[in-house]
Amino acid sequence: MFELLLNGFLVALTPYNLFIALVGCLVGTLIGVLPGLGPTATLAMLIPLIFSMPPASAMILLTSVYYGAMYGGSTTSILVNIPGESASVITCLDGNKMALQGRAGPALAIAAIGSFIAGTYAVLVLTFFGKTVASYALNFGPAEFFSLMVFGLSTVASLTGKNVIKAVVTTCFGLMISTVGIDLVSGAPRYTFGNPFLQDGIDFVVVAIGMFAFSEVIITAKEVRSGKRGEIIKAKSIWVSWAEFVYSLPSILRGTVFGFFIGMLPGAGATLSTFISYNLEKRICKHPERLGTGDIRGVACPESANNAASGGSLIPLLTLGLPGGGATAIMLGALMMLDITPGPLMFEKHSALLWTLVASMYVGNTLLLILNWPLVNIFARVMTIPTRYLMPIVLVISTIGVWSLSYSEVDLFLTGGAGLLGYYMRMHKYPIEPLVLGLILGGRMEQAYRQALIISKGSLLVFLERPISLGLLIAAVLFLMLPTILAKSKQFQAAREEAA
Repeated sequence: MFELLLNGFLVALTPYNLFIALVGCLVGTLIGVLPGLGPTATLAMLIPLIFSMPPASAMILLTSVYYGAMYGGSTTSILVNIPGESASVITCLDGNKMALQGRAGPALAIAAIGSFIAGTYAVLVLTFFGKTVASYALNFGPAEFFSLMVFGLSTVASLTGKNVIKAVVTTCFGLMISTVGIDLVSGAPRYTFGNPFLQDGIDFVVVAIGMFAFSEVIITAKEVRSGKRGEIIKAKSIWVSWAEFVYSLPSILRGTVFGFFIGMLPGAGATLSTFISYNLEKRICKHPERLGTGDIRGVACPESANNAASGGSLIPLLTLGLPGGGATAIMLGALMMLDITPGPLMFEKHSALLWTLVASMYVGNTLLLILNWPLVNIFARVMTIPTRYLMPIVLVISTIGVWSLSYSEVDLFLTGGAGLLGYYMRMHKYPIEPLVLGLILGGRMEQAYRQALIISKGSLLVFLERPISLGLLIAAVLFLMLPTILAKSKQFQAAREEAA
């Protein structure tokens, strides 16, 4: 194995492949920073280029873009509260608050460090245990995936503290929005009101940009006009201190492990891994009340989970031929176009390509860290732009991002409507993140639910008869009840102290 890996490094470190990896990392980071495009659309646009490239170089390009986009999505989440892609939604919670406190540099830096550690861990597991780990993913069928997504949605309760009802309401509303479009089974249009532009559904980017970017612009303009908000505090430092690194290292490691194993499950995706990892972090870490207030662990954990999940999703892709999401589905198509069929025999039939790809992941992770080290300073300078100039720039970039999706005026109107809804929700303390997660997971959740019912001939007991599915549903109920239980226990403890 070490000989094969060494040969892989010899191929990956040739000037041509090194240049391809560098270009892929740069393009991926840029795509992640710009809201609207995302890694899946970018990889799809790159497919025509790979026909003129050697198979190893083609896959190096695609994986480098994929890894770069996963990192770049954190930048706008931290600086201007706009998630570059769906997996960066949770980073907005603490990342943007850190930026507003003048700590944009440490937030960007810990995102880069966490991404490097998580990406390296994922590649190490692929190197030594890829085939073994992938076999466990086969234990997850449609019933287990549905229950996993129910568990992921239930964890959003901790985003709102005590008010679970508001989290459940916004989650259900997100699931309702996800039903717009063509029905998966019958092919009939649902809730499109005769508008052909709605037949493909409402894109996550449209809702996310409206609720995060547009509502942020409205609230900021209102605060500046009323004098409640002055200019943004200038960045005091551009890199993370040793004390902050040590403080956030346990969160990085936990996010890496949780994110990797969730991302390894075909269909789970990086988005679900970031939400679950962040919420488990709130249950495990010391001083969980600090998360959501600008704590550096709130950036370190989800960003590590994000990149670990991206690496984890490549394991079932390469060893079983099962894509974990849209981006890895594009990679599967690219491999098959190159006459390479991923599966259990890939280690034997295409070992040279596989080990070159593994080696290029080590190289790509290192390149991303080296590239983004100096960019932290540049990106952090965004926070020196006065608010009255920064917000119009955000508005223009967001509008261009939405328009680039399908060049549809309907998307622009929907974004404006989502912005007004987001403003209302923020004013009345309704959390936005559960709604976005419900929209992202809704389609896959419905698909898994219907597949499970088809397999069981309509029996709902399929979700309770399978041990993994039952365990996840029980955990989901406990997560929803936990805030209430904790509040009651505190009241009981206070009553006992008063009585004593």
